Amino acid sequence: MPRTLPPVIFVFPRCYRVMDIRDAHAIQGFVNSREISAREVAELSLARIAEADPGLGAFLACDSRRVLERAEAVDRAVRERPLPLAGVPVAVKDNISTRGICTTCGSRMLESYIPPYNATVVERLEAAGAVVVGKVNCDEFAMGSSTENSAFQVTRNPYDLDRVPGGSSGGSAVAVAAGMAALALGSETGGSVRQPASFCNVVGLKPTYGRISRYGLAAFASSIDCIGPLGNSPRDIALLLGQIAGRDPMDATSAPAPVPDYAAELDRPLGRLRLGVPKEYFGQGLDPEVKAAVEAGIRNAGRLGCDVVEVSLPHTPFAIADYCIIASAEASSNLARYDGVKYGFRVEAPEDLMDMYQHTRTLGFGPEVRRRIMIGTYVLSSGCYDAYYVRAMKVRTLIRRDFERAFGRVDALLGPVSPTAAFRIGEKAEDPLAMYHSDIYTVTAGLAGIPAVSIPCGFTGGGLPIGMQIMTNLFQEGLLLRLAQAYTREFPVVSPPLRV
Repeated sequence: MPRTLPPVIFVFPRCYRVMDIRDAHAIQGFVNSREISAREVAELSLARIAEADPGLGAFLACDSRRVLERAEAVDRAVRERPLPLAGVPVAVKDNISTRGICTTCGSRMLESYIPPYNATVVERLEAAGAVVVGKVNCDEFAMGSSTENSAFQVTRNPYDLDRVPGGSSGGSAVAVAAGMAALALGSETGGSVRQPASFCNVVGLKPTYGRISRYGLAAFASSIDCIGPLGNSPRDIALLLGQIAGRDPMDATSAPAPVPDYAAELDRPLGRLRLGVPKEYFGQGLDPEVKAAVEAGIRNAGRLGCDVVEVSLPHTPFAIADYCIIASAEASSNLARYDGVKYGFRVEAPEDLMDMYQHTRTLGFGPEVRRRIMIGTYVLSSGCYDAYYVRAMKVRTLIRRDFERAFGRVDALLGPVSPTAAFRIGEKAEDPLAMYHSDIYTVTAGLAGIPAVSIPCGFTGGGLPIGMQIMTNLFQEGLLLRLAQAYTREFPVVSPPLRV
């Protein structure tokens, strides 16, 4: 493992084993060999949650009884056969449906909603032997870059409690970084897996659009949304991805492409790859410390036997505006279902139907969600549809073609994840444009549908994590993780101590 965090390493005297609760690969090995039980692992995870989460605010729901019952079921199952994720504690973002457990999307609108079904990814996790230890906080309906927009609590960065963990999957990143879960599921539209991974010094993967089923994921922008894993190493990400990827008849957008053995692909020789560095990712607005760390990371990648060349993604400057139009338009349509009639929050004693609609949505949604609904409704309105939404879709095609041309020259692209390290809580809360620009280097991969991963590459002088992202062409997650594994193995990042 590239980092050492003593508070989450445990010794088991009865079998003389030392286990890092952040290491999913080791956990499933120990549980499958029955040297350590899934219940013991679950108890350690729950103890760490009880110890660390009061100061971090990552978890919205954690039912100890349910977790231990699930772990005991895994212990019974491994007596019959080994399981790929046996006993591995996994945290699940609270916009992913979990049967019998509240799924709020971080919103008052769904504060009391308990789904009657599991998302496909949760079904596949449990079939592989994982133990879901709880639901973790997120920006409301995944709309945000800081996990400050949750209706319930602010989640804090474990490296500096006065700073954000990133968003919208901030709870997922914190759960993994602080050793409360070995793996986590997040979701990404504009950068909501990679940016919190960067801010919290973990690995976060945005897959190819359609690689992982979205069935059971609360819809934000349906043509961009992806579910993505977070972990402490590319090897653990590969282990999880291999279990949750693949075609799902419940999701018409899931791809029928076969799922490789991602874990096995990590051991293949890297070869002499050509790595591209988009010049547009190193211009004005990039923090000098972030720039220096990522440039050092790129030089290190070259030492792996790769050729590094400069490339251009010329439509990058238009990506934030393009993303805001498309995502807001789709959010306006998707969130129309939350009207106080079918399920979820409903205002008390409305005067009439229209009053119920208006006040339910005003009180049930937070300011950022209302802002995006209003923007989306406007760009879809008569007279604006062609001028904004249709034009934005054309620009999206240009952004996708930028990547197609780049991948005609190189095997992968390297660059920063975010212009800055983690910013202070409240620093950008009143400036939506500044918040949106936190995603300037991540929205492009979302719009193009390509896979991308954030890996740790350094720290600021003040001890804040910095991530570097790697992007590859469609369905090249195997290459992506192989490169990430080679990098993190050869150039481990030494972490300062956590604050919890």
